[in-house]
Parts: sequence; structure tokens; C-alpha cells
Amino acid sequence: MKCPYCGQLENKVVDSRLNKDYTITRRRRLCDSCGRRFTTYERLEVTMPMLIKKDDRREAWDRSKVVAGLKKACEKRPVSMTQIEEFVDNLERELQDMGEREIPVRIVGARVMDALRNIDEVAYVRFASVYRQFKDLNEFMEELKGLLGGREDEKSEGS
Repeated sequence: MKCPYCGQLENKVVDSRLNKDYTITRRRRLCDSCGRRFTTYERLEVTMPMLIKKDDRREAWDRSKVVAGLKKACEKRPVSMTQIEEFVDNLERELQDMGEREIPVRIVGARVMDALRNIDEVAYVRFASVYRQFKDLNEFMEELKGLLGGREDEKSEGS
């Protein structure tokens, strides 16, 4: 591993730890040349399925796009980066477990919307308005009515 401070390749691992899911290894390293410490992270590299876009184009999975979309939807909402990262980790595992080489992007969008509905309703509406590309205010209102109707159903079940 190349030292980010002096560029030398010789260093020692001082400490290694796994995250709580045992999926990422955090290593503290000590550069033999300059003596400074730095941290590296190891994550198992797995092949993600290609996404089939709405216009039938194929696109490689890009975790950062999903995280960016969720961050935008959850902006100024009580949703932590930890929640977003955990959701995307679970989504990636779910997509890998499907065992498909290609997956329609609508499946990913549906999973994201289902999760956001449970995490934060405002973030859900924000994401839905971009993802579903509502044509007019009536389509947007129908989505809100569906969301509010689901909330009423939950209240009546809880009573």
C-alpha cells in the first residue's frame, strides 16, 4: 500500500479490525519511510449486475449514484448517513443474491422507494417525484393520496 504522505510502498499493518457486518476490514498502517500512520479499508469486490435503463440502455451499477440520490432526497431530514449506507449495503447484497447478470432499473427504484417510505415520508415523496417523473400536479397528488391512505390503513390496524 502506497503511503499517502511520502509515496513509499513499504509499511506495516499496526492494527486490523472488521466492521460489525464482517464485510469491511479497517487497517491502521505505519509507513517505514516517514513514520506516519494512515488507515486503509478493504471491501470484498463483487460483480454487480448491469442495470437495464428505461430506454433499454445497459449501465454498470454505481453505488455512488444511489447514495447521492438518497442524500439528495434526505437532505435536511432526520436521516443519518449511517442509515443511507446501511440501506445501500443491504440493497447491494439483495441484488447480488438475485444471481442475475442484468436487472431492470425499476426494481432498484422500487426497492429504494419502499425503503424511503419506511425511513422518511418526505424523502420518499422527494425521491418519487424525480424517479417517477410526474407529468403534472394530479399525478403528484395521487401519489400523496396513496401515501396518506397507507398511513390511515396503519392507524386503523393499530386500533
